[in-house]
Amino acid sequence: MRVFVLITLACLSACSWFSSRRLQQLPEPTEIIVTGAPVGSVIFLDGLQAGPTAEHNDQSQVLDVASGVHKVEVHMGDTVVYREDTYVDPGERRVVIVLSGSSH
Repeated sequence: MRVFVLITLACLSACSWFSSRRLQQLPEPTEIIVTGAPVGSVIFLDGLQAGPTAEHNDQSQVLDVASGVHKVEVHMGDTVVYREDTYVDPGERRVVIVLSGSSH
């Protein structure tokens, strides 16, 4: 009986070791970080509004995305002031720097 209890405890501790190792290896989030958008502009991701920009040009907006190709647009009213197509790998953080007066 004592051997059975020891084997059971050993198996349970091994299971917890493997599950804690799995939790530590979660993938990094996939993000597009938009920075430099003009105050008062609105950011669109793949044609959908992703929210207004920050109140200051030096603040970034972090967008959680799926990996793949994305279109980032910055609108001032009805005008697109910046557009960029970008590819994001799984777990990558892609920075999109809005350059005033230009689009990619």
